[in-house]
Amino acid sequence: MQVSTRSFVLAAISVIAIGLVATYAVTQYGKADRFADCRASQIAGGGTVGGPFDLIDENNRLVTERDVITGPTLVYFGYTYCPDVCPTDTARNAEAVDILEEMGYDVAPVFISVDPRRDTPDVLKEWTDYIHPRLLGLTGSPEQINAVTKAYKTYYKVPDDPTDEYYLVDHMTQTYLMFPDIGFVEFFSRSDAPQDVANRTACFIDAAK
Repeated sequence: MQVSTRSFVLAAISVIAIGLVATYAVTQYGKADRFADCRASQIAGGGTVGGPFDLIDENNRLVTERDVITGPTLVYFGYTYCPDVCPTDTARNAEAVDILEEMGYDVAPVFISVDPRRDTPDVLKEWTDYIHPRLLGLTGSPEQINAVTKAYKTYYKVPDDPTDEYYLVDHMTQTYLMFPDIGFVEFFSRSDAPQDVANRTACFIDAAK
């Protein structure tokens, strides 16, 4: 059976990205992982994934990670022209945020575009407002998007010279749970249901207190 080059690359990068964080369950301080009971995977948080960034938000303002990640935050990388995966995943995250609000937790949903050519602030704002009133869309220059995706150890590939305005962008689909002072603590996959995301996120929030 032959495997396409794209599938092979995506699979290889997924393994590398997970391998970078799937080490042993200790924090950067060398103490026992306080989030161990919340994890569905063998992943240790800390400084391995995420970091500083400069992006443009949907209101055309320059923002940094300190402006965006001010509390527990679900971060997803995608693009608004995505025909199915991105809207489905982003709607799942929005539903999880609503469940968490009912549980008494304040969690912010964030969408970072990997298609800055088409995803202008105006396009992002219309798209995010349709999905959830609190969903914040971020874009930037190709260089800014390249930098933030590298920091988050995620993959995307925009066609070099697209001739079709409806071109597709290859990208990974994890949702990252980030904390302002701790950084990355966990990721959620496409198979995680809204209630599962909410329950695990609540566990991390309680453990972080």
